[in-house]
Amino acid sequence: MLRTSDPAVTSAGAARLGRVEQVMGMPVVIEISRGHASPATLAGAFRWLHWVDRTFSTYRPESEISRLRDGTLSRAQASQAVRSVLDACEALRAETDGYFDAWAAGSLDPSGLVKGWAVRGAAALLEQGGAVAYCVNAGGDLIAKAPAPQGGCWRIGIQHPLVPDAVAAVLSIADGAIATSGSYARGDHVVNPRTGRPASGLLSATVVGPDLPTADAYATAAAAMGNAAAEWCLDRGGYEFMLITEDHEVLATPGLDRFRWAHGASDPALAS
Repeated sequence: MLRTSDPAVTSAGAARLGRVEQVMGMPVVIEISRGHASPATLAGAFRWLHWVDRTFSTYRPESEISRLRDGTLSRAQASQAVRSVLDACEALRAETDGYFDAWAAGSLDPSGLVKGWAVRGAAALLEQGGAVAYCVNAGGDLIAKAPAPQGGCWRIGIQHPLVPDAVAAVLSIADGAIATSGSYARGDHVVNPRTGRPASGLLSATVVGPDLPTADAYATAAAAMGNAAAEWCLDRGGYEFMLITEDHEVLATPGLDRFRWAHGASDPALAS
C-alpha cells in the first residue's frame, strides 16, 4: 500500500485540483498539480473508476466477472474491456512463469491487474482533460507525473508492512508508476499458484516502472513466488523492485537507487 506525501484534497485555482472517493473498497486520491483540467475532468476519472468496479468486482453478483465465474456469461459474450483484461492476464501469466495467475485461488479473479489497469485509464482521462502533472493513488497502485504541488518529483511513502503508521522507504517519481503487493490490510490474499496456499517468504514487494498494470502484476507475482523473486526480478527490463522478506531483510534491484529520496535520514528499521 502506498501513501502520498501530500494526500490532502485541495482546490487552489485552475492548475491545482484534488478529490478523494471510496472506490473498489479503498480511498482513491487524485490530485492535479498543473494543467487546465476542470472539476469535470476529475468527475470523469472517478466515473470511469466506478464503472470498472461495477464491471470487474468479484463482490458484486451482477458484475461481468462474477457472471463469468458462475457461468451465466461466456467469454465471447463479455465486453471488449473484460476480454482485453483477460488476454493481458494470460500474457502476464506466461511472462511470470505462472506466478501471476488470475485463477490462482481456484476461480477467476483478475484483481491483481484490474486496479492498475483502472488507474492507467483514469490517468489517460486526466490528460485528455488537460492535466499535465498529477498523481492518481488507488490504495497501492499509483501513477504520477511531475511537478508535484511542492515542486519537483512526487515523493511516495511505501507503507511499512508491519507498522501501519510508518514507511519502509520514500521513493521519488517524476513520471512513472508504483505498485505494492503484500499482506497489509487484506491479510494473506496473495496465493502461490503452484501450491494453492497463501504465499510466504516476503512481507511485501514494490515495483517501479513505466506501466502500472505490468508493475501491478509483477508485484503480485513477486509476492506469490516469495524468496525466489530475488533472482527473478533482476531480469525485468525497465522495472525496479524492493522486496521485504519475512526475516525483515530489504532487497532491491540496483536501479532502484535512482528513485530513493533521502533527506538527512535513512529508511526506518524493519523491526516488528
